[in-house]
Amino acid sequence: MKLSKSVQHRLFFEMMRIRQVQLKLDQHYLEDEMKTPIHLCIGQEAIPVGVCGHLTPKDYISSNHRGHGHYLAKGGDLKGLFAELFCREHGCSKGRGGSMHLVDTAVGHYGSSSIVGGGIPIATGMGLAIKMQNQNLVSVAFFGDGAADEGVFYESLNFAILKKLPVIFILENNQYSICSHVSRRQASQNIFHKMPPELLWTCKIDGNDVVKVYNAARRAVTRARSGLGPSFIECETYRLGGHAGCAAQDAKGYRPAEEVKLWEERCPIRTLKEYLLAQGSITPGKISEMEEGINQEIEEAFEYARQSPLPVAEDLHLYLFCE
Repeated sequence: MKLSKSVQHRLFFEMMRIRQVQLKLDQHYLEDEMKTPIHLCIGQEAIPVGVCGHLTPKDYISSNHRGHGHYLAKGGDLKGLFAELFCREHGCSKGRGGSMHLVDTAVGHYGSSSIVGGGIPIATGMGLAIKMQNQNLVSVAFFGDGAADEGVFYESLNFAILKKLPVIFILENNQYSICSHVSRRQASQNIFHKMPPELLWTCKIDGNDVVKVYNAARRAVTRARSGLGPSFIECETYRLGGHAGCAAQDAKGYRPAEEVKLWEERCPIRTLKEYLLAQGSITPGKISEMEEGINQEIEEAFEYARQSPLPVAEDLHLYLFCE
């Protein structure tokens, strides 16, 4: 599907915004003001932006430990994100969750999970709730190739097929589960199930091409809203940073330098930028204007987070589930 100029600009802007947020965190993480572990999604921005571009605030998503991009693409508040990373009361999870437990139900983000594969059954359950309540909504599970090794993925996928649920499973195959390459954990290059398309629509795409992600997600969302059941999209991508923390903390030696350089050249933001400039769809001046606006928003949100109050001891019992 040929995208309009406005859609192209929106996708480009949102990818740049997520990237700049991640770079800001990378720059300041070693100052040790942020007490939460972080997992940056630098290099993977095209996937949340392309998928969430078809979702409404009422649609559901479930995320994982590398979830800043999912949170922002779904409409999460940037001030709330930064404040959560500083463990502040004004954080989106009231300072109780940190980077791996972001929540914003107002925009349909029903939580990240630090458990590998933990968000998959949650998204499947939300899909069941949608169907039982006869709502015209969809539920999306974002997860990595490490989670594709977990049994809960196949259990959830099978359940979604059996019940014909409006669930979209988005596999962000960034090639590594911590330091273990996907080829050491999967017997073939195709992780996804081969199923009759009337039961499960599947595809494997370049997850660094936001247009391909956007178009694949459009088909999956349309199927889900039409009552045709689940879809599974494997997006091949790469995390340009380390597994956790900032770039300076990444372990050395488990990734060939040539491999990293190859994927840097396939950067989703640079690729779209070069395409838009070549097509005359955007000007350097417009890009600079976008960047200035993003950087100003980030600086304001970062300072807001730093100045926000910490939770007080007498309120630590709040927001707990107990019987």
